[in-house]
Amino acid sequence: MTDSSTTDALFFERTGLGRDRAQAILEDALAGADDGELFLEYAASESLVFDDGRLRNASYDVSQGFGLRAVSGEATGFAHASEISEAAIRRAAETVRAVRAGHGGTMAEPPPRTNRVLYTDTNPLQEVDFAVKAKLLADIDAYARSRDPRVRQVSASLYGEWQAVKILRPDGHITGDIRPLVRISVSVTVADGDRMESGSHGAGGRRAYDIYLRPESWQPQVDEALRQALVKLDAIAAPAGEMPVGLGAGWPGVMLHEAVGHGLEGDFNRKKTSAFAGLMGERIAAPGVTVVDDGTLPDRRGSLSVDDEGTPSSCTTLIEDGRLVGFMQDRMNARLMGMKPTGNGRRQGYAHPTLPRMTNTYMLNGPHDPEEIVRSVKRGLYAVNFGGGQVDITSGKFVFSASEAYMIEDGKIGAPVKGATLIGNGPDALTRVSMIGNDMKLDDGIGTCGKDGQSVPVGVGQPTMLVDRLTVGGTAA
Repeated sequence: MTDSSTTDALFFERTGLGRDRAQAILEDALAGADDGELFLEYAASESLVFDDGRLRNASYDVSQGFGLRAVSGEATGFAHASEISEAAIRRAAETVRAVRAGHGGTMAEPPPRTNRVLYTDTNPLQEVDFAVKAKLLADIDAYARSRDPRVRQVSASLYGEWQAVKILRPDGHITGDIRPLVRISVSVTVADGDRMESGSHGAGGRRAYDIYLRPESWQPQVDEALRQALVKLDAIAAPAGEMPVGLGAGWPGVMLHEAVGHGLEGDFNRKKTSAFAGLMGERIAAPGVTVVDDGTLPDRRGSLSVDDEGTPSSCTTLIEDGRLVGFMQDRMNARLMGMKPTGNGRRQGYAHPTLPRMTNTYMLNGPHDPEEIVRSVKRGLYAVNFGGGQVDITSGKFVFSASEAYMIEDGKIGAPVKGATLIGNGPDALTRVSMIGNDMKLDDGIGTCGKDGQSVPVGVGQPTMLVDRLTVGGTAA
């Protein structure tokens, strides 16, 4: 695991918190509980926004604190504070003890230990001078404006985070992790006459800033944002109706994440509020559809060496050749469902309890060439980028807006369209997948997932694929 000397210095030496005393308080607070932990966190983050030719905003934030949790049956006692001290942890212990009143549980087995490290422990906030970061954003602005005379506005931002965590369990199992996270984002607005359109693109991951300081890294982000904006200048109104829909590789996997992934998280299935509840082992998708959640990919935005309960992340197969074979689990839901934790117990920060959450969720390759998929469609839609969307976990119904889409006419990609929305039902759409491409790719590292008021970084991905029938909402007369 990550070198414990850094996390020991942050949480014990710097704060004066005695490690042995913290362990003793934890053991007393969780005596008779089924599970729980003391989660210590230190996080620093920064954000720089360059807009309309100038640096508009620069912020820097540091937070620290702890969350103490006791789990008894299905009940959870949770307390947190921004003060890391013995006195504060003792006060929290008095609160969480209430959840185990009258409960005589047996503490669950600790997570397996690991020495795996999936990302650097370099602090990106200290790696590069502020002036260098500000100049990078100015260079992005100048480069974008030089690419096309129709560029009217450019917005560029950098975000960096350095999070250190320490997880103590009452059985003496202690885990530490240091997690960097960076992201670069570019938005370009173009105008042609009275028509204005925008495009955006970005990249990021659990790494240092250095890769994004290189022109060969940031210039493609600008070029892609500009390309999207220029395509929209020529877009026609999207048609409406039920039709074949091709989904591009990479970021369109966000629809899979929302419409299917959340429904395969353990808590929704334990409570039977998921459209997939009770279907383990059943066919829920077309043959050939295999979906995994993989938190073990090096440097990826959604990856974790260990989750926020100290469980090593894993590659969990959720759907295999169309059949439901697994759920994403934290420790509590896994125990209550008689399953094993999968390393998906995640929290936004110390002030939040853990939930089963996705990491990097994607569909595996199929046998078809992407061009073959397009040629198979007489008339349909080809959606290659998505904006916002809404999903009902219980029913599986979804609505997604396609930020970049094209008509398919006689097996060829035709005119770009705007205003297209995809409407359907996640479980039903999976059964209508008729062709899967061999070009699987992950998104560029920009995803953030929300659940129960908590946001965490995630990754998505898929190959090009064809859904035989989806309802397209459009604006064409």
